Amino acid sequence: MTNQTSVGVLGTGIMGAAMARNLCRAGLDVRVWNRTRARAEPLAEEGARVCDEPAEAVDGADVVLTILFDSAATLAAMRAAAPGLAAGAVWLQCTTAGLDGLPPLAGFAGDQGLLFVDAPVLGTRQPAEAGQLTVLAAGPAEARATAAPVLDAIGARTVWTGEEPGAATRLKLVCNSWVLAVTHGVAEALALSHGLGVDPQDFLDAVAGGPLDMGYLRAKSALIRSGEPTPSFTVDTAEKDTRLIVAAGDAAGVRLDVAAAGAERFRRAAELGHGGEDMVASYYASFPLAAD
Repeated sequence: MTNQTSVGVLGTGIMGAAMARNLCRAGLDVRVWNRTRARAEPLAEEGARVCDEPAEAVDGADVVLTILFDSAATLAAMRAAAPGLAAGAVWLQCTTAGLDGLPPLAGFAGDQGLLFVDAPVLGTRQPAEAGQLTVLAAGPAEARATAAPVLDAIGARTVWTGEEPGAATRLKLVCNSWVLAVTHGVAEALALSHGLGVDPQDFLDAVAGGPLDMGYLRAKSALIRSGEPTPSFTVDTAEKDTRLIVAAGDAAGVRLDVAAAGAERFRRAAELGHGGEDMVASYYASFPLAAD
């Protein structure tokens, strides 16, 4: 079944390119499209067919996988893909769309006769490249067998949250709220260390092996200290996701002060020129422009 499964991937940024590469390595028939074709072209070396139009990438595909910046970009790409979509195909929608962004996508899927699976992922560049993402999935039971070869190729596990689209997105927002809070915590701790003249290694040594220590702290601290925060998840995307989290909280009557402040930190970091760097570049939001 794996060798017979064809997949159209729309979006080959940091995450999409890694996912498409693993689909190729799993022996699936993979076609890819990206708004900027140059970002998709390296995938040809892995066996993917690089397409000029979304409709070409999804033409006759058993599974369509979208991993674009936001819901608006996703809907625009899928509308452009409509002439190539096959009724009954499975659509794995992996973009973090937010509560308001998901219904238009599900509605479009219904209009096109697609089996819509709300499937955001947990993980950044490294787990995506290793095929070790966690996929949070919600969608019809009849989509699971067709989707299985794709899910197995891109992730270490799939957590099915039910059949209702939106259940996986809600869980993703909760998970992201934690990830982003920890990211800012690392950034601010190292910024304060810098401001007070404390060696960051002394901080790391002080918490080493205790309940406050974690691998994520070590990895993100190393990025800050390198001075070259190569992105596994960019500041710009993190700001977008944070604002989706704040909006979800508002809709639920939950005030998220930390998330709201975090969105502002990301905005400032982007304004200082760090929008394309790893999200831990939130660190630079702690300093005035003159000190950057």
